This record gives sequence, structure tokens and C-alpha cells, in this order.
Amino acid sequence: MTRGRHATRASRPAGLITLLAGTLIALGGVIGFIVNSLPASSGYPLGPTPHVDAPRGRAAALATSAGGHSVPRPVFLVVPAIGVRTRLIRLGTTSAGTLQVPTTTSVAGWYTASARPGAIGPAVIAGHVDSVAGEGVFFRLKTLRPGDKIFIRRADGTVAQFVITAVTLYAKTRFPTSAVYGPVPYAAIRLITCGGVFDHATGSYLSNVVVYGHQIAGGHRASRHK
Repeated sequence: MTRGRHATRASRPAGLITLLAGTLIALGGVIGFIVNSLPASSGYPLGPTPHVDAPRGRAAALATSAGGHSVPRPVFLVVPAIGVRTRLIRLGTTSAGTLQVPTTTSVAGWYTASARPGAIGPAVIAGHVDSVAGEGVFFRLKTLRPGDKIFIRRADGTVAQFVITAVTLYAKTRFPTSAVYGPVPYAAIRLITCGGVFDHATGSYLSNVVVYGHQIAGGHRASRHK
């Protein structure tokens, strides 16, 4: 299987990138991820994880039930356990009603129709898994474990910290829309990318990797590194 994926990758234009999976979500209407996937991330071996430290800054206050729009917008994402340090672009919806995706694999994006990180509700952040050129920003997302930390630097310089509670692989045909995008009474975070088997017949991944987490008070211990 791996040999076949590499052969397919070599025959595709180098400019194409892996877009996010065709998961339907219900936020102010039915919205879909664009589907235009390339070979699965398992076609690339997992090398050493880059060392990334947790960001420094004033710890964000824990969320309350009010003031969601007064929470500063997110500008940077750091996930030390998988070596991710990236700016966050804004992701809205296209004229066709689909969720915008990053135009490059090197950055992640915050879905602006979701909660701001540190406000009540799920903050949704999406990124690519890989491309013909190599790893994407969320290439190692599936290797995260409960207890790992996620840090969001916000426009006012404060840092909101989250702890991961679950990492789950869902078949696209059974994507739990309400669990991922539905309202919750606390500040939550969701990281999403493609995963599972790449189907050459349809040109897309068959699954999504979803990381669940919730906000915790400031202060942190050193995160693991592989």
C-alpha cells in the first residue's frame, strides 16, 4: 500500500495540497469542507518532533457565561507535544456555503463562526495533514494524547491554555456534527484534520481526526516530546 501511495504522489502536480475532509457541519446552515485530497499522511514516516516551548504571556482568565465577543481574537497556536507553532488565519465560508480552508499546508485557521478560544463554546481550528511536498501543520495531530496541552495566543497578548481530553478518528459518513460543533457550557477547543485511509478511487480521505479539549487555568508543566 505504501509503495502504491508513493507512486501516485509522484505522478500528481506538486502544487496540489491536501484539503480538509468532506464533513458536513450545522452552524447557521449546512456547510461542507471542500474535498480535494491527496495521499494519506501514512505515506510519510514520522520523524523527530521539532522542539516547541509553550508561549509566554499573561494567562487568560477562565471563561464565564458572558462576553463571548469581548474575548480577544486568536492569532497564534502552539501545541508542544507535536511541535506545532503557527499563526492562525481566519476561516469563514465561501460563496457556495462551504468552509474555507487554508491555502497552504503550513498554517492553521480558526473558523470565525465558532467561539473564540477562551469564550464559552467550541473554538474550531482546522489545518492540513500533508501535501505532495511533505508534512502539513497537523501531520502529527493523530499522535496527541489526553493530557497534552494546547496554547492559543490572543490579540491582546494573553495566552489561553487548554488540555486535551480525547483524540478520535471518525469515518466521514459518521461524523458527529453536534459533538464537534454543538454548544457546550464551557470554553472548548476542537482541532480537525484529515486522517485514516486515503481512497484513490474517490480522491479523498475516508476519515477525520478530531482533538477535543477544554480551557484550564494558566501555568503549565513541560510537555512531552517524541
